[in-house]
Amino acid sequence: MISAEVEEMLSKGICRANSVERKIYVNLNNTAPCVRLLNATHQTGCQSSRNGDTGVIHVVEKEDDLLWVLETGPNPPYMLLLDGFLFTRDTMAKLKGSSRVSGIAVAFSKPSPPDGFSPDLQCPNDGFGVYTEEHGSQFAHCNKTTWNPLGTGFSYEDFEFPIFLLQDENETEVIKQCYREHNIPQNGTDPKYPLCAMQLYSHMHAVTSTVTCMRRNSIQMSFSINPAVCDTLAGYNVWSAVKPINISGTLAPEDRVIMVATKVDSRSFFWNIAPAAESTVSGMVTQLAAAEALQKVPDVQSLPMNIMFSFFQGEVFDYIGSSRMVYDMEKGKFPVKLSNIHSFIELNQVALRNNSFLWIHTDPLSRTNDSVNAEVEKLIETLRNSTTNPNVTVQEADQSKPLPPASFQRFLRARNIPGVVLTDHRNAYSNKYFHSIYDTADNIHMDYPDGLSKEEALEYITDAARSIADVASVLATTLYRLAGGNNTMEIKADPKTVTRMLYGFLKMSNNSWFQSIIRPEWKGILQDFQPQYYVTATLQGTKTTANNQTALLLSVLANLTGTVVNFTKEECQSLDKATDPKKELYDYYWVQGSRNENSTTRTPFCVRTSMRSHLAESPAFELVEWGSTEYSTWTESRWKEIRARIFLVPSHHLEIITLAVGLLVFIISLVVTYFINAKADILFSGTQEGDVNVAY
Repeated sequence: MISAEVEEMLSKGICRANSVERKIYVNLNNTAPCVRLLNATHQTGCQSSRNGDTGVIHVVEKEDDLLWVLETGPNPPYMLLLDGFLFTRDTMAKLKGSSRVSGIAVAFSKPSPPDGFSPDLQCPNDGFGVYTEEHGSQFAHCNKTTWNPLGTGFSYEDFEFPIFLLQDENETEVIKQCYREHNIPQNGTDPKYPLCAMQLYSHMHAVTSTVTCMRRNSIQMSFSINPAVCDTLAGYNVWSAVKPINISGTLAPEDRVIMVATKVDSRSFFWNIAPAAESTVSGMVTQLAAAEALQKVPDVQSLPMNIMFSFFQGEVFDYIGSSRMVYDMEKGKFPVKLSNIHSFIELNQVALRNNSFLWIHTDPLSRTNDSVNAEVEKLIETLRNSTTNPNVTVQEADQSKPLPPASFQRFLRARNIPGVVLTDHRNAYSNKYFHSIYDTADNIHMDYPDGLSKEEALEYITDAARSIADVASVLATTLYRLAGGNNTMEIKADPKTVTRMLYGFLKMSNNSWFQSIIRPEWKGILQDFQPQYYVTATLQGTKTTANNQTALLLSVLANLTGTVVNFTKEECQSLDKATDPKKELYDYYWVQGSRNENSTTRTPFCVRTSMRSHLAESPAFELVEWGSTEYSTWTESRWKEIRARIFLVPSHHLEIITLAVGLLVFIISLVVTYFINAKADILFSGTQEGDVNVAY
């Protein structure tokens, strides 16, 4: 039986189950597991045994508490409730090889660990950028600069026990209360049974590597034996051009395009938890704001060069999206070819600028080519001349240092293209929580006054929004001038638009602005909590679909750069009925529109946009090269069930007594049953004769 206090918490909604189960288990519903991911050579992540792993709970709030788990505790194996600030390399090194540990539940640390935390590598995407042993070996493996010095590499290790994140403070308190009532030693003696225990289910189907799991997929799906055991990580890139591009053909060789890029995905140690405020959203929002600002410039459609905005999916997993776009450009499967790209600007992490500095990074290898170097110098000079705002100071990083991890590196692998990467860091990342659960809105200082309603917070222009709008203004002005614009004015991004995007992408997508610009069939993706930016897996044998975050991005980009056209719903959703003579150049979105005043109804409308989506799945899977070292090979294991729960476990002596009594009752029942069956004619004969006499 669980305590009255825990019962009270259950009655408030923490556990939803029938009355019998509630008296045995407390289900933990707000958790996120570490799952198994695989690449060409390794398996990473975590899993439980087939039937889940169970252990007596021990709360670890300081390093000294580990001694009980690893040495002195009398009731192993233990299931640790680990405070978030102790989820470090030193702690995990002690726990990883211990047979006394059956699993770990990590409590979300509030505030975030002050010293930082990143489960990614110190050299992200190592081996899949432009610097390799064959090309630029002096820069390979981050020899010159350790970009992510706080990286622990947890996300690339293999753990043989389950690790879950506890996202709800109430559930964490339930576990701690159960621990305090049952598991704390009293007066120097060992805790007495029953003890509070936890059970974690996260058994993974795939093992070893992507090569192994894809081979099993192929065999099992060919003979319809069993479902697939793993799925590829994939999604969709999003791109848009200032001057629309016909996707049914390719650009002429003389057409020139300035490419602007950023990534739209992230990750953390735990599945589908990737808030990505600095690592992803800062660059994405900056690019969206610049695209809107450019769209408002009167002569933008007459510029000598086109400008293409690209948003790459799956970049944190060895550049899935950018490598696929480069592959399709090389194969003529994309309307823009590599030879059409005049120059390249990438937005990386830009929200944590120190003393207003925006740093320009370039590739020292491609700049050994005189023509490339001349264009890079021109690009840098244009960036420097494109701001009069004292809040942004554009500076070039050391030319002798390599590019930070960036999508641009995949393009440089294929062709020498003049380009730069813009960041808020000169050397190592300013972001102390790179690809972690703590890279939230708080990390980029999105601060709001107390007492604001949700609608007021949506419209409130934060300092973070102003900072990002300043960078977007520099970017938009630079792009305009690079493309041949003659107007010398500085183009301004709208901080109100930026603050709305930051709120929607980092705080709550279910807000009035997102509701008004989304397609009716997508309204179900709007949530009252923070969106996550994990790329997601595509089920084998099914068509890749856009995840929720891509749908949000499509909606926002269409709204910021598209044009409202006077089409009916039928015309907007069926191009055959549309009257636009240039409809092959555009896509059309029928969106919900804003609520009518004093009414629950909306006024929907049609948006015409040059925005397109592009499959972001690694070329390795199209080429059936599952062991590729050229392209990303990441897959995600399938699983049957993810579950966490706590309960009281009796002593082993009581279990043995219960088993013995049960066996004894069973044996006695067999003997009695046998005796009754064997003597049935004697035991029941009198009754039968009596019945016969009555009948006569």
